[in-house]
Amino acid sequence: MDRLRHIKDLVFKHTKRYIVGIFCLIIVDILQLATPRIFGLITDQLEMRTFTRSTLMVYSLLLVGIAVGIATFRFFWRYFIFGSSRIIEADLRDRLYAHLQKLSINYYNHNKTGDLMAHATNDINNIRMAFGSGIAVSLDSLLIPVAALIMMLNVGSIGLTLICFIPLVLLAVGTGFFMRIMHKSVENMQAAFSTMTETAQENFSGIRVIKAFAREVSEMKKFNKANLHNRAMNMKYVRMMSLMNPLIMTIASVSLIIGWWYGGVLVIYGDMSLGGYVAYNTYLGMLIWPIASIGWLAGIFQRGAVSLDRINRILDEEPEIRDGPNVVNIDRIRGKIVIKDLDFTYPGGHSPVLKGINLTIEEGQTLAIVGRTGSGKSTLANLLLRLYNVEDGRIFIDGYDINRIPLSVLRKSIGYVPQEPFLFSTTIRDNIDFYRNASDEEIIRASKIAGVYSDIMEFPYKFNTIVGERGVTLSGGQKQRISIAKAIIGSPPILLFDDCLSAVDTRTEEEILKGLSKIMENVTSIIISHRISSIKDADQIIVLDEGRIAEFGTHDELLAMEGIYYELYQKQLLSDKLEVNHIYG
Repeated sequence: MDRLRHIKDLVFKHTKRYIVGIFCLIIVDILQLATPRIFGLITDQLEMRTFTRSTLMVYSLLLVGIAVGIATFRFFWRYFIFGSSRIIEADLRDRLYAHLQKLSINYYNHNKTGDLMAHATNDINNIRMAFGSGIAVSLDSLLIPVAALIMMLNVGSIGLTLICFIPLVLLAVGTGFFMRIMHKSVENMQAAFSTMTETAQENFSGIRVIKAFAREVSEMKKFNKANLHNRAMNMKYVRMMSLMNPLIMTIASVSLIIGWWYGGVLVIYGDMSLGGYVAYNTYLGMLIWPIASIGWLAGIFQRGAVSLDRINRILDEEPEIRDGPNVVNIDRIRGKIVIKDLDFTYPGGHSPVLKGINLTIEEGQTLAIVGRTGSGKSTLANLLLRLYNVEDGRIFIDGYDINRIPLSVLRKSIGYVPQEPFLFSTTIRDNIDFYRNASDEEIIRASKIAGVYSDIMEFPYKFNTIVGERGVTLSGGQKQRISIAKAIIGSPPILLFDDCLSAVDTRTEEEILKGLSKIMENVTSIIISHRISSIKDADQIIVLDEGRIAEFGTHDELLAMEGIYYELYQKQLLSDKLEVNHIYG
């Protein structure tokens, strides 16, 4: 039952449906077993010449009634058993998706998107097959042979039945052997499918880069390699199944031949009636399908077991970032941030990215962070969002240790604009609102503050324009400004801008900053930027260098130091002059 630890509650929840389905399945099997007996009686009466028109009518009506009963109860067992497996499939997929939402960023750094997609589609489909077709066919394969054996003993002899069942013992041994070697083959097959899915997903996501560098042929070869490996693993599995099924059918046919031959001998010597012979061999023939399905069932359950193991490994993953037992009961934060002696090394890293950071940002103040690439600016932003864990007693918001603030409260209280904006393939309105049920007035106001309202109005469908996958139909600047609009919806007490103005020109940047200044007066704002023009009016500015705060002060104070900040400022002045000269000749 350990393998079922994450799914047994879903199965038990539908126990009644399964019981009803199994009951209907048993009725179908009983009705199927009655048919050969009726044909045996008809044969005996024909042989004894006691068969009349009235008898014909009775047996005909009886067979029609059995056929209608089989059809009716077959519908119900399929509805309840297959329906339950579909419900379990949907519930398990919801559970997997919800769990993936809880896992930390670091988990996605080490697991490929295509592999996770394979888990959410192919693996869960295999589990559904095991709990649907697998259960139904296995019960059918168990009930029919047992019932058929009873009926065979009733119409035939013990000796005949024992001889016919000898080949089936060999079948059980052969099936056990195949199932042992099949498990590894199924694992390899599903791993190959995951690799192929990841290759395709990565290719589709980066299709514009591939075309820009004319690497279509190389990518086709890469996918072809993954596809061939997937085919090879599937063909290995198919070869085993192709060997197993003929073996099963051959052994089953041996049993059938024995029944025909030895039963015929018994009829010749008068030890069995002709009707009994017909019924007996019909029952023996009914064993063929359950026996033949053993290989198919073995494949279904092996794939289901491997897939369940793969899903279990994900569901066993504990989120690195989660609420602890000592979280405080607060609904919202105001915005004072204090950082004390903060050191941070990424999980699996060897050297610290941040070293000895000490900082205080009063409520309503604006802090700007500048520094060279790789100095730790975005890392500090990630820690304020608790995308990675920090030690207790290092970061405080409103006097509370950040590890004691509920994650939902912390992240809802921070309007975050990432360095690389991500838009969903839906409308501009939905991307700005992001399922927060903001009014049209709030969405329009946010878009105006972000400086993207006029661009939106130029689109044919305005706010109802579909932006395409990852916002492909928009420019980089438009995507960043929509991300800014999304961040300021709801007036969060803390705004965190991670170099979000890098894709806009200087004039647009001034317009956005002018609009933002109105809402930044009463909120705590942190602006990470490479442009001095974006942060020169901040209340305080820190310069990060190799993970340390190298300089601290206002714009004028830092210029007076003539250090790193002064050097960056001079380089940007020169760059701006060159840009102006290039534009105006």
